[in-house]
Amino acid sequence: MEIADKTVVLFDYTLTDSAGNTLDSSAGRGPLAYLHGARNIVPGLEAEMTGKKAGDAFKVTIPAATAYGDRDEQMVQPVSRQAFPTGVEIQVGQQFQARGQDGVARVVTVVAVDSEKVTVDANHPLAGKELTFDVKITEVRPATDEELQHGHVHGPGGHHH
Repeated sequence: MEIADKTVVLFDYTLTDSAGNTLDSSAGRGPLAYLHGARNIVPGLEAEMTGKKAGDAFKVTIPAATAYGDRDEQMVQPVSRQAFPTGVEIQVGQQFQARGQDGVARVVTVVAVDSEKVTVDANHPLAGKELTFDVKITEVRPATDEELQHGHVHGPGGHHH
């Protein structure tokens, strides 16, 4: 069966940056499962998966724009220290969940701290980076009605309710 919309795909992968550093891998965890066409993985990789079959292996470099997007410096903003819980030591690198002006919850990373403000970055940590995926597809199957309704994979390698 070929990968197409409404199929469930399981694949092993190693993700590296442009310098060849490993950023993530399914090694030791088992294959990643996703519902093709439901935007569950980065768009550039999903496009490359289309038409492939179980057993196929490939390596592809995805530009930032179709991976986690380009960096947006407007997403780096100072926030009053009063917006954070009192008594909590805030350090560079910590992550918090915050709601943007659009009401959408985002993970933000602290990039600077002083006595009056905390500067946070709402860009994805991999935004602006070209990424290389080394992929081996292990299984392709039709999605169940429930998976299609929920927009994600259920069971081994996927979401468990």
